[in-house]
Amino acid sequence: MGLEDSVKSEIEQVISGNQVVLFMKGTRHFPQCGFSATVTQILDELVSEYHTVNVLKEPEIRQGIKDFSSWPTIPQLYVGGKFIGGCDIVREMYIAGELQQVLGVEDTAKEPSVIVTAAAKAAFQAATQDEPGMLRLAVSTRFEYELAVDQPKPGDYQVDAGGITVLVDRMSAKRADGITIDFSDEQGGGFKLDNPNEPARVQTLTPAELKAKLDAGEPLELIDVRTEEEYATARIEGGELLDKAAPRLADLAKDTPLVFYCHHGMRSAQAAERFLREGFTEVYNLTGGIDRWSQDVDSSVPRYQ
Repeated sequence: MGLEDSVKSEIEQVISGNQVVLFMKGTRHFPQCGFSATVTQILDELVSEYHTVNVLKEPEIRQGIKDFSSWPTIPQLYVGGKFIGGCDIVREMYIAGELQQVLGVEDTAKEPSVIVTAAAKAAFQAATQDEPGMLRLAVSTRFEYELAVDQPKPGDYQVDAGGITVLVDRMSAKRADGITIDFSDEQGGGFKLDNPNEPARVQTLTPAELKAKLDAGEPLELIDVRTEEEYATARIEGGELLDKAAPRLADLAKDTPLVFYCHHGMRSAQAAERFLREGFTEVYNLTGGIDRWSQDVDSSVPRYQ
């Protein structure tokens, strides 16, 4: 069965009407798969505005864009009306600096500064001995760290860190800049990393604690990351859906307290982490979500499956 004309026309209108379009699972502020999250992170770093289409809400588009581009997976990126590719291609182009050229933006990536202490250098050399390779440092968007022995790859920075070369890929470079790698013999020994770029962690907030803050009139933003259908079924007074709140949140001071909630606390935890990465310093996740709120605070709020 071929691509229906109405679906094809809708896709063509979206692509022609926007300079940068990402067909993805979820939204820019709440991607719902790791591949979509990777591409949005790259785009967020390079451009301030781009259009997204949540294929999870539009089944016809989800299949239609695959037929339209003859590409079997989501996400899919279009720039200037041209299909660029999926997650792997976008990431490879970003690392090579080619995506920046396509988007018409300056490539501001630079080699990070990395410090490896004498103790860490000695520990690494003792652990690898004659094993070929260099020390690779990777820092994820959640500031999860990986140290491994590896060979250089295209686009890697080969950082001279005091007599030892550290490989850092472009995706990690900004988050790794200024990091110190040390080694401690305490508790069996292990590498310790001190990263000045690491943001504050998401704090947990119980329903009772949230109620106390609301009753006291403490200034905060209460953000609901559920769907519109869930919001219509049950909601906490004063909560605002993330997609509607996002443009306003972008203009707030970074020390504004943000409280995220969903059904049980899983989706909101991911959203909270994302806003930490965007620079907010006081971010909370409501433990147990609205379901726990209904049980512990306000039984008039309907519970649902």
